[in-house]
Amino acid sequence: VQLQASGGGLVQSGGFLRLSCAASGRTFNSYAMAWFRQAPGKEREFVAGIRWSGGSTYYADSVKGRFTISRDKAKNTAYLQMNSLKAEDTAVYYCAKGDGIIVSQIGSMASYDYWGQGTQVTVSS
Repeated sequence: VQLQASGGGLVQSGGFLRLSCAASGRTFNSYAMAWFRQAPGKEREFVAGIRWSGGSTYYADSVKGRFTISRDKAKNTAYLQMNSLKAEDTAVYYCAKGDGIIVSQIGSMASYDYWGQGTQVTVSS
């Protein structure tokens, strides 16, 4: 499985970006995909996750109401729509894929077996 993340860039505070994560190498069934981010000097943190089959979504409190995760099964692609961006959203964003993840563990990095290369999001204030 390979994950290719794209869509990052430089945007002003209050702006928006949409990240994409295209997966190849395996057919998706009962998996979950998620976005994590890592700011300079900080640990990687969970942003949002989605169950591939049913589409249930989960968010970190810091992005609820501003970010939306979605997926296109036909394209094997997950998206992260980021609105009302803030300077504190600046980070490298990584997509990840994992099998058989229970809800209580969807925000844990250890639940994911495959990771994309990361895409930089910079929000200027």
